Amino acid sequence: MSHDAAPTCPGPNPQPRGPRAYSIPSGAVDTHAHVIGAEPRYALVEARSYTPPPASAEAYLAMLDATGMTFGVLVQVSVHGTDNTLLLETLAAHRHRLRGIAVAPPDLPAAAWRVMAESGITGLRINTLFGGGIGFKHLDRYAAICADHGWHLQFLTDVRHLGGHEDRIARLRVPCVIDHMGHFPVDDDADGTGLATMLRLLDAGGWVKLSGAYRLQAEPPYEGTIRLARALVAAAPDRCVWGSDWPHVAQWGKMPNVGDLLDLLAEWVPDAALRDRILTANAHRLYGFTSP
Repeated sequence: MSHDAAPTCPGPNPQPRGPRAYSIPSGAVDTHAHVIGAEPRYALVEARSYTPPPASAEAYLAMLDATGMTFGVLVQVSVHGTDNTLLLETLAAHRHRLRGIAVAPPDLPAAAWRVMAESGITGLRINTLFGGGIGFKHLDRYAAICADHGWHLQFLTDVRHLGGHEDRIARLRVPCVIDHMGHFPVDDDADGTGLATMLRLLDAGGWVKLSGAYRLQAEPPYEGTIRLARALVAAAPDRCVWGSDWPHVAQWGKMPNVGDLLDLLAEWVPDAALRDRILTANAHRLYGFTSP
C-alpha cells in the first residue's frame, strides 16, 4: 500500500487505568507495545498498511505507571520498517525498565547485533501481516542470530495459514513466541483450525502472548476470546505472557482502555496465582527482568 493510501488510525486512549477486578502484582510486565516517532527524524516506510500518530516513550511509561505495570517490552513497529533507531534510543534511556524486539536486515554485521544485545534487545520478529516487516524467507537466518545471542523469535502471523512453516517453527532450537494468540478471527474459526494449530505449537514448546483481543474479535467485551485464551493457558501455563498492544495501531473507532484489557485477563485466567505468574515470573524468564 502506498504512502498516500495508508489510512490514519487514532492514538491510544489518553486515560489508561489499572484493572478493576484485581491488583497488579509487583514486577508485572507488559510484553507487547510500540513506540512511534514523527517524521522526518523517524521515517515511516512507504509500503505500509496504516499511518499511526506518534506514540512517545514518555506516553508509554505513563501508561505503565497508570496501570501498575513495572516493566515493558517494546516491539519494533512495522511502519518504521527495519530502522530500529527510535527503539534502541528508547531502550538505552530506560535500560532497567524496558526490553525490545527488533526487526532488522538479516545481513547486518556481527557488531550491529552485539550493540542491539547490549541495548536490551531480546528477540527478533517475523511479520507476515503488515508491510515493513521481515517474512519467513529469512526465518533460518533470524533463528541463527537468535541462537547466537540467546534471543527468541516472535511471530506476527495468522496461524491458520502457516502451511509448511508450522513444522519449520516447531523444529527451531530457539524459543518461539506467537503474537496475539495466533491472530485469527475467533468468529471465523468454527472448524477449530486456529486453536488446533496454536495447541500444536505450544505442545512443541512455543510461547504465546495473551494479547490483541480486538484483533481476534471486532466488538467488546470480546467474549469469544475467552475459550481460546483458557485453552492456551491450560496447555502451557508457564509459557504464556500478557501484552497491552499499546498504542493499538491499525485499529479504528473507539480505542480500548488498557484497564479493560487487564479486566479481560481476569476472564481469561480466573486463577489469581496463575495470573500473577503470567504477569511476572513467566515474562521475567523470557525477557530477563529481575523483580524489583
